[in-house]
Amino acid sequence: MLKTTYSPPIDSTAIPPGWSYNPSEWRERCPLVAGASMGLLLALYLSAYQLRLIPSIWDPFFGSSSSEAVLNSSLAKALPIPDALLGAFAYLLDAVGGSLGDAKRWKTSPWHVLFFGVVVGPVGVTSLSLVIVQPVLIHAWCSLCLVSAAISTLLIGPAMDEVLASLQYLQRVKQNEWSVWNAFWGDKEISSTVI
Repeated sequence: MLKTTYSPPIDSTAIPPGWSYNPSEWRERCPLVAGASMGLLLALYLSAYQLRLIPSIWDPFFGSSSSEAVLNSSLAKALPIPDALLGAFAYLLDAVGGSLGDAKRWKTSPWHVLFFGVVVGPVGVTSLSLVIVQPVLIHAWCSLCLVSAAISTLLIGPAMDEVLASLQYLQRVKQNEWSVWNAFWGDKEISSTVI
């Protein structure tokens, strides 16, 4: 006997016009939240070393002395708080920002999506910059720092898809002569009228 599986009906208003999928859907955001959570744990571990809560750092490829050179560098200490702790805060914002909102948040809460993109994008670019600096200025490598940079970089693409969907929505709002300002803050009348 042939078994069928139940598939919930697809809400066509949740998919941005011209898109084949919804970038705000949970199955699109779950990998972002999982990656940000992994990055958060990694950054907290690196922060624990920088704050001297643990005596050394584990590095499977370059050795703990190489990682410690990176984490103790003047660049890592350029700010009043350790750079890994700033990374942990950014990952926390990524995880929380990716978790909040429903599957239509690209149009029901554009401010939220754009804030999420503003956090994810610069953090990824900063991580890449720090990777370039390791061999050039510090002459050492940190494996876990590289993993953290890879996570940050991988979060950019999917987050920017959702940002693009929100920006396209706001452009349609403007073309329909509705208030972009009100739509940006999630005006329900506008989001239910303009697709």
